[in-house]
Amino acid sequence: MSLKQSDYLDRQIEICKENDEIAPRLYSEYGINLGLRDPDGKGVLTGLTNISAVNGTKVIGGKRVPCEGELWYRGYRIETLINSLPEHKMGFGKIAYLLLMGELPSDEELKTFVSAVRHYRKLPTNFVRDVIMKAPSSDIMNSMSRSILTLASYDQDAKNPSLENNLRQCIQLIGQFPMLAVYAYHAHVFTNLDGSMYVHNPKSELSTAENFLMMLRPDQSFTPVEAKTLDTAMILHMEHGGGNNSTFTTRVVTSSGSDTYSTISAAMASLKGPKHGGANIKVMNMMNDIRKNVKDYSDKDEIAHYLRKILSGEVLDHKGLIYGMGHAVYTLSDPREKIFKKYVKELAKEKGRENDLLLYENIEEIAPNIINENRKKKKPICANVDFYSGFVFNMLNIPIELYTPLFAVARIVGWSAHRMEELICTDKIIRPAYMSVMEKHEK
Repeated sequence: MSLKQSDYLDRQIEICKENDEIAPRLYSEYGINLGLRDPDGKGVLTGLTNISAVNGTKVIGGKRVPCEGELWYRGYRIETLINSLPEHKMGFGKIAYLLLMGELPSDEELKTFVSAVRHYRKLPTNFVRDVIMKAPSSDIMNSMSRSILTLASYDQDAKNPSLENNLRQCIQLIGQFPMLAVYAYHAHVFTNLDGSMYVHNPKSELSTAENFLMMLRPDQSFTPVEAKTLDTAMILHMEHGGGNNSTFTTRVVTSSGSDTYSTISAAMASLKGPKHGGANIKVMNMMNDIRKNVKDYSDKDEIAHYLRKILSGEVLDHKGLIYGMGHAVYTLSDPREKIFKKYVKELAKEKGRENDLLLYENIEEIAPNIINENRKKKKPICANVDFYSGFVFNMLNIPIELYTPLFAVARIVGWSAHRMEELICTDKIIRPAYMSVMEKHEK
């Protein structure tokens, strides 16, 4: 950009700011909830769903009080579903079937569904060369979105609106997402980082988590603990109540009559936003900073001193936030974090990362009290699942460029379930109302 262009844009931005500014008092005056959340964090209802539910409070004696966090998939507690899986058996397929179809599968139904996902765990001929390796980007979410949209060109029924066709497309994308993510990363490494290009074909006998690790690693190896931990992470990230940004995007775009590929690409654009899918990256950046400035991971006073400096905005990114702490819905606990902790400990032991785990656990214990120190109204604060997920991905040697794409590899299941529910239950475009506060310059 030339200097003249830069000067022009600087001037125009000031004009935009002046004319786009809306007085904050007007939101309160007209009862507008920014981000569709009221001051207490309760969401504005925009629809109904049978797919999942999240809860962090309960009504007791007419008052809403904090409770242990709950996450439900199709009427089952997430703890029940995770505990129902054998110790070393992968559960991605079973839970994906539950979310997508609405009921737990029989052994035969699960076998057929897993076979269908395996059938679609392939890409069109030369797709890696002709699409993924063309202009690869360090932003893997962008690369995946381009691939998703391009897959429509290989689908003769891309715009067929039938429910059967949409279900087929959803199952197809569930199967293809791991490859879209991993191959896009390898293309980036090969083209932009002068590394080697690996294109390991998925293996039919492996689960989604196992294939992800196998395709990512040059030697294609992984341990049972690694695979089980990643499989659990993906189950916990599959779905979250329907009210999150990317799932709402899925419902909005679906309601317009758009096709599956365009809809899922829109959901990807939403998830890649750092306020949505990048939370664990912020935690990782924070933890790297803490490691540089805290010498003794067992010294809670030293940790607390530095956390106060983060909270005051003196250090880190000067935002005054301790990332991974607190949640929009959960209060006393995040059920995903409580479940995940067991697998985090097992993996940390296998990887010899117990000292790092000690630092995480001490921060989890200390941070809520420090955050509440200067608040007039104290409130429960818990660690959320993102607090540990980045640590797990790091122990699995998953590059940070793949953290959000891996989230998408899991969440494609939830998006698909909500797309199907929107198609089945409603036939009305979602059109939210905005109140105009425009100043009129003429009568």
